[in-house]
Amino acid sequence: MKMTNRSRVVVRADYQPSDYLIETVGLEFDLALERTVVRNTMSIRRRTSVAATAPLVLSGEQLELISVRVDGELITGATVSNSSLAIENLPERFTLTVETVCRPSENTSLTGLYASNGGLFTQCEAEGFRRITYFLDRPDVMATYRVTLRAQRDSFPVLLSNGNLACSADLADGRHMAVWDDPFPKPCYLFALVAADLVAREERIATISGKEKLLQIWVEPADLPKTAYAMDSLIKALRWDEERYGLELDLDRFMIVAVSDFNMGAMENKGLNIFNAKFILADPETTTDQDYANIESIVAHEYFHNWTGNRVTCRDWFQLSLKEGLTVFRDQEFSADMRGASSAQATKRIESVRMLRQMQFAEDASPMAHPVRPESYQEINNFYTPTVYNKGAEVVRMYQTLLGRSGFRRGMDLYFQRHDGQAVTCDDFRFAMADANDRDLKQFERWYQQAGTPRLEVASQYDSKAKRFTLTLTQHYAHCTRGDGVSPQPFHIPVVMGLLDSYGKDVPLRLEGEATPNGTNRLLELTEPTRQFAFVDVPAGAVPSLLRGFSAPVYLDYKYSREQLAFLFAHDSDPFSRWDAGQSLLLNELLRLTELGAKGEPLVGDPAVIAACDTVLSDASISPTLRELMLTLPSEAFVAEQMTAADPLAIHSARKALRQSLAASLAGQWRYYYDTCHSDAQRVTEDAELAGLRALRNLCLSYLAELGGPEDLHLAKLQYAAAANMTERMSALVALLTGWNFLADEELNDFYSRFEKDPRVIDKWFALQALRPTSPDGTPTVGWIQEMLKHRAFTLKSPNRVRALMHTFCEGNRAQFHIATGEGYQLWSDLVVQLDAINPQVAARFARVLEGWRKYSRPYQARIKPVLERVAGMGLSRNATEILEKALG
Repeated sequence: MKMTNRSRVVVRADYQPSDYLIETVGLEFDLALERTVVRNTMSIRRRTSVAATAPLVLSGEQLELISVRVDGELITGATVSNSSLAIENLPERFTLTVETVCRPSENTSLTGLYASNGGLFTQCEAEGFRRITYFLDRPDVMATYRVTLRAQRDSFPVLLSNGNLACSADLADGRHMAVWDDPFPKPCYLFALVAADLVAREERIATISGKEKLLQIWVEPADLPKTAYAMDSLIKALRWDEERYGLELDLDRFMIVAVSDFNMGAMENKGLNIFNAKFILADPETTTDQDYANIESIVAHEYFHNWTGNRVTCRDWFQLSLKEGLTVFRDQEFSADMRGASSAQATKRIESVRMLRQMQFAEDASPMAHPVRPESYQEINNFYTPTVYNKGAEVVRMYQTLLGRSGFRRGMDLYFQRHDGQAVTCDDFRFAMADANDRDLKQFERWYQQAGTPRLEVASQYDSKAKRFTLTLTQHYAHCTRGDGVSPQPFHIPVVMGLLDSYGKDVPLRLEGEATPNGTNRLLELTEPTRQFAFVDVPAGAVPSLLRGFSAPVYLDYKYSREQLAFLFAHDSDPFSRWDAGQSLLLNELLRLTELGAKGEPLVGDPAVIAACDTVLSDASISPTLRELMLTLPSEAFVAEQMTAADPLAIHSARKALRQSLAASLAGQWRYYYDTCHSDAQRVTEDAELAGLRALRNLCLSYLAELGGPEDLHLAKLQYAAAANMTERMSALVALLTGWNFLADEELNDFYSRFEKDPRVIDKWFALQALRPTSPDGTPTVGWIQEMLKHRAFTLKSPNRVRALMHTFCEGNRAQFHIATGEGYQLWSDLVVQLDAINPQVAARFARVLEGWRKYSRPYQARIKPVLERVAGMGLSRNATEILEKALG
């Protein structure tokens, strides 16, 4: 067989349907860690419009080919390359059988079929199936699968795959088999198998139509007690999807499997979701409140994919947000509903927006900026990004904002009615929303086409004689880009707003020309570059509350005074806008302090800003969760994104100074609320309200740690010693590292010895080490990180461990990573190279740490650029190379 090699850039405009379609797939696996044999029998037909001479080209990587048969006849003339198998002179319909070998124990990339802790697992999205067998590895080729698994029973007592269990049996020589049928056509990226020594938590439930279903969560035996919360989350998600969208579980069973080694959070394989174990296993002793929230959200996300991703899937990978953006929106709505009261639901919205602004807005301003629907890629795994997921979710949310919840539901119903069982596009979703609601949403396509964050400039004018309040909305989009060469055009931007009178009460809103007021919230639609809206009967002194609920993913430019921001921070009835006003107030103060620091002037917090925070801290009408969010300062990364030439060390100093000013000025209040929240916060439960009390209490402790006094040290040490849950324990350790780094080792050593056998908790220990303000001996932290890389519990083969130590250091300890010696950058470059040889996906994600280097001031750029150039020239994988080349421009 002739060997060739080829690579390419994939362009959306070049999409063509596959020349051939695969209708049924029969997979037979003889499973073993060192050598797994795969027999793949496919029923294939050529499209009627395709020439009979067209070859069949199947994708395949790192496979050993044994044989190829067409309708049972051995073929010797196939052409094999490093990435494909090509066969010519084929009939219109035929059966193709390909037998190959793969080697799971050698597969450190964790894509395809790989080994973890003695078991075998798969990860096929986006292009991992080609590492299992030769196939038309593209999402628009959908087939039904029958899978036969054979293995040694003592090594692999549990054999799982997609769909329903057809039969199982014992075989000779200690082997056994299981046969799985999946009745629903699916693309190969949704294929999964698991062969391991596992046990299951099971629940049998009846769906809304009365059909009985089996739910299973498979884990290693010692972890079974830690699966109750994940099962509870799964059942809640199933019920919510039935009630909210009328979507019912379609298979007889739904399975989740937890594995320690996994590149992502989880994978929605049809009926057999494979999860990173950190997002399944939970108990109060080892799991923080944030961990619980993540488990609930991610379990729901993957379950919701059963319809938004599996039953209706992507035509091509450019449409990735069709499933991911939509499903992130659905899991956000679910998580908000699970929190109960409207004020608690608002905290979920705030958390989502905070993540969007910190991660996706930064991506929009970086060399990796791309539209929600990209126009091209070299490596699709690099496009599992905040833009596709989080901005994609905001685009979906805007449909609901424009159409209302009932209108959005009509659009969803029509979407499934039209496209169930199909591979479709983002446009198909938009058409369903438009047609179901008789709306023209053509302009809305620009949210999918144009990269960059638009700016919404708002100006106001008040006519006291006419009591007319006029808002002029102007959108700025010239800085946005399109991959198709067309100049950017105006977006369709929904702007939800209100007005507060001088007493902080909402003003009834009546637009000029309306007969009567219509509520205190108003949706304004901006489709032109500029538009005015005039409200009448508005009292003097009204302050606009803009972009309520964060109704569009834009930068808001309105010239609020410091006094107006403090007023909204104290009074706005919209929880998001109230939080946002506080963040703007605090951000402005951080920028002011950063500028002062650059001039060498003293860094002291503005008394007016401190007074505004005091007002919020003392307002018992605000839930503890919301108060904690409102009084948490913007991150150093977010502050840097607001600057044209950021100095990470100066930003760190400014943020530290403001925290110390708040700590000293409000010390009595921090201590009062720390004590007040104590008894309830110590209760061991996953209740969201009690989690809010813990969040506020631990925020108080973090501010008290800034004082560094002996009484506060005693509080932190006492909290660690008495902690009844992981949230309290971790927060005490962070406080100790913040205020008394040299006195934290006793607790850190105790933490390690307590949880040495739990890899999820040891990940937390490594993350804590990465947050040290200095090494234990007072030298820069980078030296300590180098020691941690040599620790017996550290391995570059574990994505979780790499993220815990290295991502936390580079992104969460920015002052130490960006140290003037450049040692942090050297460490980064060494690890990118080492990781690339082990797991290119993990390497590429780590490489992105420095993609925004041009945002830094010149001394930092001068240190970073040579390091980037050196690594980019080392011939790494296309995963890392694409990131590095784009960073360098």
